[in-house]
Amino acid sequence: MYSDLKKATEILLKYKIHVTDPWDIVEGFENIVAEYAGSKYAVAVDSCTNSMFLCLKYLNASGEITVPKKTYLSVPQLIIHAGCKPVFKDIEWKGTYRLDPYPIVDSATRFTKGMYQKGTYQCLSFHIRKNLPIAKGGMILTDDKDAYDWFKEAEYEGRDRRVPHDEMPEPKVCGWNMYMPPEQAARGIEIFDSLPPVIQDCGGSYKYKDISNYKMFQDK
Repeated sequence: MYSDLKKATEILLKYKIHVTDPWDIVEGFENIVAEYAGSKYAVAVDSCTNSMFLCLKYLNASGEITVPKKTYLSVPQLIIHAGCKPVFKDIEWKGTYRLDPYPIVDSATRFTKGMYQKGTYQCLSFHIRKNLPIAKGGMILTDDKDAYDWFKEAEYEGRDRRVPHDEMPEPKVCGWNMYMPPEQAARGIEIFDSLPPVIQDCGGSYKYKDISNYKMFQDK
């Protein structure tokens, strides 16, 4: 086992989480973040962008989705890739905002204790410039067990990652390759273990430019 996985394994023992294979590292990271945030479940993915995309696909989203004019470029792009249309409004935000009318929360710039907004699919970012900077990664917070089960399969080609390739049954979900590998989760655990008790939001509409007039969005 790589040294970073060993260190993460030692940290997880403090939370009474025992590791027997590398995927336990990922699930351990999910569990400690869910407890910290106040959600029942958490699903680690490879980016906040893809976490929001998966949420839209799970909800069979269609039609118009309202987002702030000042936001990260990938947000309206992922909305288009999910088969929907981004609609821009003057929305001042800090830390989080919703992909209206859906209960999907872009929480890319907020990571603090008890942050989970009940009844939503709250999406986190672990980008290098964010509050838990593991370089790249994201997570979905939810209280919805059915959604949790779907996300866990959909992010990994629709299959159970613990079942060997030559033994896996036919997937029920036509999934994507959007999972977080154990090495990234291990880094997340190490950084999480050293976070201060209070963490301020690291961004909002004041940090982004108005992208509503970009031609790629006007044509949609």
